[in-house]
Amino acid sequence: MSFKNKIVLITGASSGIGAAAAISFAKEGANVALVGRNEQKLQKVKEECAKTGNVPFVVRADVSNDQDVMRIIEETIEKFGKINVLVNNAGMIGFDGILSDNIMSMFDSIMKTNLRAAVYMTHLAAPHLIKSKGNIINISSIAGKKTSKIRPMVSYTASKAALDHFTRNVAAELAPHGVRVNSISPGPVKTDILINAGVNSSMVDIEKMLPLGRISDSQEIADLILFLASDKAKAITGSDYVSDNGAMLL
Repeated sequence: MSFKNKIVLITGASSGIGAAAAISFAKEGANVALVGRNEQKLQKVKEECAKTGNVPFVVRADVSNDQDVMRIIEETIEKFGKINVLVNNAGMIGFDGILSDNIMSMFDSIMKTNLRAAVYMTHLAAPHLIKSKGNIINISSIAGKKTSKIRPMVSYTASKAALDHFTRNVAAELAPHGVRVNSISPGPVKTDILINAGVNSSMVDIEKMLPLGRISDSQEIADLILFLASDKAKAITGSDYVSDNGAMLL
């Protein structure tokens, strides 16, 4: 899967799935634009990419800020002149129920990062993707397809359910322009996102709950991203790929 001369823009690229995808794209010859808030982590990912591929372009930005989103697209186009692949990966997890005192503040924060940012990024990138006949991969979650049996996640699950349907609608709209749009819905993945959300359960405890008795690592999801972005998936659009070690079976 060669991505030589392709420009790949990845949000949430400072760690986890975004970082693994960036390194994988770089290995395959892509020029990658890394977007994230943590400058130190972004630099580490930049160094890892540079070891085996092209030195990526770093954009320190917060995708929940409209001005930053505009700047991400403007600086990427100024640097590379085009965009071939957009990976809307930035996201956050939060725990709230409809009876929670913080429901509205949590809802606004999560929707701004998980959904609104993806909508605005896609809106601004779409004209460039039409020119390049490129594609979009949105990182969703199985949480958008089922209820949480452990702790309520009203806002998070709603954001991912909305992202799924956003993906399908945009896929239908952009298909006549030759642009493919797909999503990936991981189950639990070994990343910082659960720790940042204050999850105390160990990975071993989570593994025991899953039918396959394991948790995915970021590279497994990165492999799916590269497949969907490649010509091997040229007939695939409007699809959602679940990679959850059987969690949807529970």
